Amino acid sequence: MTEDITLTINGTEHELSVPPNKLLVHAIRDDLGLTGTNVGCETSQCGACTVNMDGDAVKSCTVLAVQADDTEINTVEGLADEDGEFHPIQEGFHREHGLQCGYCTPGMMITAQEILEENPDPTDEEIREGLEGNLCRCTGYQNIVSAVQHAAEELGRAAPQSGDD
Repeated sequence: MTEDITLTINGTEHELSVPPNKLLVHAIRDDLGLTGTNVGCETSQCGACTVNMDGDAVKSCTVLAVQADDTEINTVEGLADEDGEFHPIQEGFHREHGLQCGYCTPGMMITAQEILEENPDPTDEEIREGLEGNLCRCTGYQNIVSAVQHAAEELGRAAPQSGDD
């Protein structure tokens, strides 16, 4: 038995037939081939599977694909622009060495995006608090925090200043 669903992922609409117990992370990776979203613990502890669903960072191992029917989802593959130009978050992780093995990085980046959308000028403590649901076993987190700060600075430079037309 399968159910037909529609997911809009990174701006592209996909129609899938999935069993009712299929997790969103497996639909994204296995059915759509978007392997940037990683399967980590499958218990919502690590955050490696974090995606943005209808504006909120969610752990896709805790969402059934059928629950995501008719939603807009953005994955790490959707951060770069059409020309392949890095998003400031990706650039920050690259420049500030915010990754080692890279397994947690896609989830960290999607979570960082939500942090910066909610607070474009966060303190280090606010970044650390925002990343609490994402685990990294390789770093001491300082470079990840620096990467998010770098992205905040770049995004702040790109935003129109008050009084500008």
